[in-house]
Amino acid sequence: MAQNIYDNPDFFACYSQLSRQVHGLDGAPEWPAIRAMLPELPGKRVADLGCGFGWASRWMRIQGAASVLGVDLSQNMIARAKADTSDLAIEYKIADLETIELAKAAFNLVYSSLTSHYIRDFGRFARMIQNALVLGGDLIFTIEHPIFMAAAHPHWVADEDGRMTWPVNGYSVEGERRTDWFAKGVVKYHRTLGTTLNTLIGVGFELRRVEEFAPVREQIEQLPELAEELERPMMLLVSARKVDAR
Repeated sequence: MAQNIYDNPDFFACYSQLSRQVHGLDGAPEWPAIRAMLPELPGKRVADLGCGFGWASRWMRIQGAASVLGVDLSQNMIARAKADTSDLAIEYKIADLETIELAKAAFNLVYSSLTSHYIRDFGRFARMIQNALVLGGDLIFTIEHPIFMAAAHPHWVADEDGRMTWPVNGYSVEGERRTDWFAKGVVKYHRTLGTTLNTLIGVGFELRRVEEFAPVREQIEQLPELAEELERPMMLLVSARKVDAR
């Protein structure tokens, strides 16, 4: 079973204060780039894996999705999502994404935001999603960028010229990484960029677009702290399409 850090009361209290949780999609700097990747939504059946508070699930219904299934391991997340949702075409479910099996060919779109780096077996996860999509269905997901993930003890350091840099540790060494983020020992799984993309190709996806997110000038002017994201990519955004009927 995946680690359920989000039901830790202290962690959840801190997490709930993040801009992207207070302001929803408008508080996520990468959202415009994600939105540009999404297919047309009217009539689509959508699965939102790692749905959190349900921000994306509700937005997709507003854009015309026929139905949305939001899945999250955290009882806290699902309780908040249900409390903020009155749309009967959105269903929320508590489930472990390490083991969940969605119905075959049940969805036109699977969306997952900043979730799959918590998944130990990404190959199984990708195969499950491929099976759950109709032929020609889309997978849009974001994860912590592998370069960011590989900074096992992230902190800024000065190089010999006095420039501040971000150290990368053991990039090619894949597997479990533990970090302290609102709580000690948060478990994530590092995979190289090549492993992530080749896994998708290997299970029958065609890559449509890959973005290494960086904020634009206007975003940095509004939130100067985002300038840090120009030094190394923090997020990887991927669009893929099911092209294999296996």
